[in-house]
Amino acid sequence: MGVVEYCSALASGDGPRPGEVWLVGAGPGDPGLLTLRAADALRRADLVLHDALPGRAVLRLVRAGAKIVPVGKRKGAAPLSQAAINARLVAGARAGLRVVRLKGGDPFVFGRGGEEAAALAAAGIPWRVVPGVSAGLAAPAAAGIPLTHRGVSSAVTFVTGHDETGGMPGGVDWGALARSGGTIAAFMALTRLDEIALRLLAEGRPPETPVAVVSEASLPGQAVLRTTLGACTLDARRAALATPALVVIGEAAGLAAALLPPVHAEDARRRAAVAAG
Repeated sequence: MGVVEYCSALASGDGPRPGEVWLVGAGPGDPGLLTLRAADALRRADLVLHDALPGRAVLRLVRAGAKIVPVGKRKGAAPLSQAAINARLVAGARAGLRVVRLKGGDPFVFGRGGEEAAALAAAGIPWRVVPGVSAGLAAPAAAGIPLTHRGVSSAVTFVTGHDETGGMPGGVDWGALARSGGTIAAFMALTRLDEIALRLLAEGRPPETPVAVVSEASLPGQAVLRTTLGACTLDARRAALATPALVVIGEAAGLAAALLPPVHAEDARRRAAVAAG
């Protein structure tokens, strides 16, 4: 028999209360894409444990006097293990602090927010989540790519490009993804793009399938590589794009050139200045 729950894990109010932990999504990097509730939480927190954020400008919202601790991980390297991060969250809450765990994108989309929520629940610590704009949505949008488009793609799959060891993720049915014909949005996939492309090609995805690699989405240094499944491995190696980057695979990725708005002259100058260093 099904169970109806009349409660919500979404955060409410201006910020965490003493002894409470909020799992807050920072969005893709542009501080303008931070939610109002996330901004309020940062202004009221006593302790902020943050990931290696693609855009650190959001940390300027943290109030003076609050403790800011970087705990982020990139490509499997982490100043703190996940177990240590969980312990810091629990300890901060038990000390009566208002704790914010600030995570890039959305806490529950390849952000290990579920693991942290489970650890907090097991320790009896009240927690809430503040959703963020996931890179899986923001990066394609920033590149002018509609993940779904009538007559082109009626489905989208979000997949991680590697597991906690850096290897290919287990449990992903690449054959089913190849046959689906929908859009694939692959997080943290640059280091495994060779294997991903080979798997999809071997399972029948055509080599001319459009591919877009979106680097530093929403930030001044954003760059987009437009290529194909058959050529993406070599093209990505030559482009040497910065991370974080999201890989979009599918016919929808090929629509962007026709859909992108004209580039404003000031935007063009700003991006040229960033590219020049």
